[in-house]
Order: sequence, then C-alpha cells, then structure tokens
Amino acid sequence: MQITPGMIQPLIALVAGVLVLIQPKLLNYIVAIYLIVVGVLGLAPYF
Repeated sequence: MQITPGMIQPLIALVAGVLVLIQPKLLNYIVAIYLIVVGVLGLAPYF
C-alpha cells in the first residue's frame, strides 16, 4: 500500500483522534499541530 498525498490528512486525523482518546490533556497540542500540518500541506504546492 502506497501513501498518497490524499491519504495524509485522514491518517493524521486518525492518529490525533487516538491520541486524544488516550491522553485527553494533549487535545490543545494535537489540534495546534494538526492545523499547522494541514496548513503547510495545503500551501506546499505553491512553494
């Protein structure tokens, strides 16, 4: 199975969801990191 660019965002969301279930105190950090990663991936084609 190859990971395509379209699969990255759902994989990140899945990992973040599991981490929040395990450690609810990490929610703020996970949301911040998720937003940064999605923003960078969204802007990457323009650089």
